[in-house]
Amino acid sequence: MSTGSIMVFARAPVPGAAKTRLIPALGADGAARLHAFLVERTLSRVCEVAPGNTTLWGTPSIQQPFFQYCRNRYGIDLHEQQGNDLGARMQHAFSSALQRRSWAILLGTDCPDLDSAHLAQAISAMQDGSEAVVGPAFDGGYYLLGLRQAAPTLFENMPWGSSEVLGLTLQRLHSLGRQPVYMPWRQDLDRPSDLQCFDDLPEWARQGNAHFTATDSTALDSTDSTAPA
Repeated sequence: MSTGSIMVFARAPVPGAAKTRLIPALGADGAARLHAFLVERTLSRVCEVAPGNTTLWGTPSIQQPFFQYCRNRYGIDLHEQQGNDLGARMQHAFSSALQRRSWAILLGTDCPDLDSAHLAQAISAMQDGSEAVVGPAFDGGYYLLGLRQAAPTLFENMPWGSSEVLGLTLQRLHSLGRQPVYMPWRQDLDRPSDLQCFDDLPEWARQGNAHFTATDSTALDSTDSTAPA
């Protein structure tokens, strides 16, 4: 059975820099705190399935206190994202991981209903020799990408954040002769209207309320009671 790497990509939960499209509904502090909640939920579920093969790729710096907290709580390695844009950072992560492992799966933290069973399904597909795995999102992007070989063309000149990302990625995979295995479609949480799509978010998030203040301008209190266990 081949051994792979599960890479979680995350931005530091800094107010004003994280989940900016949710700021009109939650405020800068609320959007950042929800982002921290989603990062922890993702790590918790990934570590259930792949406890020894999970890494957290952070930006802008893995020295940020929240990332250090995650490393200690979940027993994972930290890596700093490197590159001038998202595509370059993803390509660097895949290239780095695939130097040591036979396959790698990269996922973000914007998909609250990603469950352990579907993640296990993606891992199983890669272990069984699949060339690629794609988790499509309803907004036209993807929440998960698994590769056996790094391919810069998948990440270059990509209109990140647009509804074209999924279609272009699939076109490029096919042009490379790679037939992906598809995971179930999922809803990302990016905009205020998305907050009503998930019943198990913290109540203050679903109601669009944020009656709190960040304890620090560069980091949030990582022991918030809404964080998953």
